[in-house]
Amino acid sequence: MKAKIKPRINLENRTRLETVIPLSTLMILFVDPSSLCNFKCKFCPTGDHQIIRDSGRWQGLMDFLFYTKIIDDLKDFDKPLKVLRLYKEGEPLLNPRLADMVHYAKQSGSVQYIDTTTNGLLCDPERMKPILDAGLDKINISVNGMSSRQFLEFSGVELDFDHYVENIARLYDIKGQCEIAIKIAGDFLTEDEKERFYLTFGDIADRIFIENVAPCWPEFDVEDHLDVEITKGIYDQPLSDVNTCPYIFYMISVNSDGSVSLCFLDWSHKLLIGDVRFQSLKSIWDGEPLYRHQLSQLQGKRKAHAICGQCSQLSHCLPDNIDPYADELSVRLIASRQVLKK
Repeated sequence: MKAKIKPRINLENRTRLETVIPLSTLMILFVDPSSLCNFKCKFCPTGDHQIIRDSGRWQGLMDFLFYTKIIDDLKDFDKPLKVLRLYKEGEPLLNPRLADMVHYAKQSGSVQYIDTTTNGLLCDPERMKPILDAGLDKINISVNGMSSRQFLEFSGVELDFDHYVENIARLYDIKGQCEIAIKIAGDFLTEDEKERFYLTFGDIADRIFIENVAPCWPEFDVEDHLDVEITKGIYDQPLSDVNTCPYIFYMISVNSDGSVSLCFLDWSHKLLIGDVRFQSLKSIWDGEPLYRHQLSQLQGKRKAHAICGQCSQLSHCLPDNIDPYADELSVRLIASRQVLKK
């Protein structure tokens, strides 16, 4: 097998957040090319059309002019962006200008690394080659079954599984320097299917991993939708409990309509902290709404928040724990805010 058995998220050599907070330049920016999806997955709120309608969330493709403004806004920061993630709620390959998005960010000089996450259905080489040529650094492919039947059951889409695999194999052949990471949720696979996953995709990926389903979406009960009890973390780690979300100290998310969310899991857009159509990205990063969220969580108030208090991302998927440094970071955050206001 060519691929390394390794999670799609880098868990080693991570920056110790307690040494750099508060950040003058965010590290990671999610930008959603499309909040539409061609799948109706049971474990994702975007796949539940009734829930989306009830939430009032706008769905569509990001306007390219909005996008270029976002990238241009990055020049206001004192350092380049470490990672641009071109995905959030939907299927990014539905946006016909995804290659232009990658190219514009790459030529800007303001972005060091670009990745995207896809369900893989549209990964035919004809569509992907312009995106690869534009300089995409990594593609995460989420495989939702080991047969056409399983895809239909979990994602509500009919596909030819053999053709699906063939497309990914052809993508791997033309990927160049782009890294291909493939993962699947193993909760509903037999041991034979898990072995077949590695045999099927192990030679057409750079890294590969079997994850566990995680109840990460606030106000969306994954366990209820899948009729399963989740007792361990996404990478088999024991469940944890923290007071402070580390993500809000180094990343924010721009939704496909230009609104800006505190969190990349804000599927219902109830955690809005700005809008790039009317504000600069830096003014949002330095703004009062984000600061209030950060300080409140450092003061131990996350679990009292109507949305953040329900989040299971921190118990099932947490990569960093800054709770032991909360008091020290509160002092530093307040001092930095006072300097910023002068």
